[in-house]
Amino acid sequence: MTLKTFTLLGFGAIGQSIFEALQAREDLQISHIVVRPERVKDVEEKIKTLNPQHAVVVCSVVPLETTLVLECAAHGALREHVMPALQRGQSCAILSIGALSEHGLLEDLEAASRRGQAQLHLLSGAIGGVDALAAAKLAGLSAVRYTSRKPPLGWKGTPAEALVDLAHLSQATVLLEDTARQAARLYPKNANVAATLSLAGLGLDATQVCLMADPQVSENIHEIEAYGAFGEMHITMKGRPLASNPKTSALTVLSALRFLNNQVAHVTI
Repeated sequence: MTLKTFTLLGFGAIGQSIFEALQAREDLQISHIVVRPERVKDVEEKIKTLNPQHAVVVCSVVPLETTLVLECAAHGALREHVMPALQRGQSCAILSIGALSEHGLLEDLEAASRRGQAQLHLLSGAIGGVDALAAAKLAGLSAVRYTSRKPPLGWKGTPAEALVDLAHLSQATVLLEDTARQAARLYPKNANVAATLSLAGLGLDATQVCLMADPQVSENIHEIEAYGAFGEMHITMKGRPLASNPKTSALTVLSALRFLNNQVAHVTI
């Protein structure tokens, strides 16, 4: 059995879930965990209680002789760590897709990957249908619309608090109806799904996004509509949250594990 090692960038709720899920694997192993300097000691102590395998906690990807980096950190990690890694020839897979709404960032990352002859993988994260949308794009898409419907308190800590009284909302209310780029700019912590769909389809400025607070729902609901030469697609997903972090979809972790599985599997889908 061939062992595939990789570097994990970030060790929040998603990173810890990925780390724990791989403990019984003999074909996949985390060689290094990259965190901010002030977190090194804390993370070292934490992995001692979880870790039958060895992972070194470091502050940067750049000195490492690694061939694959999996990012599950904050948006700023793309410029700070992913871009230099790509330039060094280290392939990277990222979950912080919403960060790519920043003008020029995707182009800069692509240029870095060309210089380093490395690949940048954009993972699907909390949403499904990305494969179908990307395939449909090849024949031509005419419209893509994404609607995010969450319980009112799911929008705490966002600009929605200045628009409506989230604690006393009695009916479904539209918080924003605009492009995916504008949605990602104003609601960066809720931007990953909108950005992922737009990059698979019509782009950040042509993908329409509707964000809603709905007191009648208890889950995060994602609705996708797409039209084009292929026909039309309608997808509704109700995502369950990660147990250790209610603001994160459990499917986000699973999408990263699927990507890692495909690195070692003889048959992939």
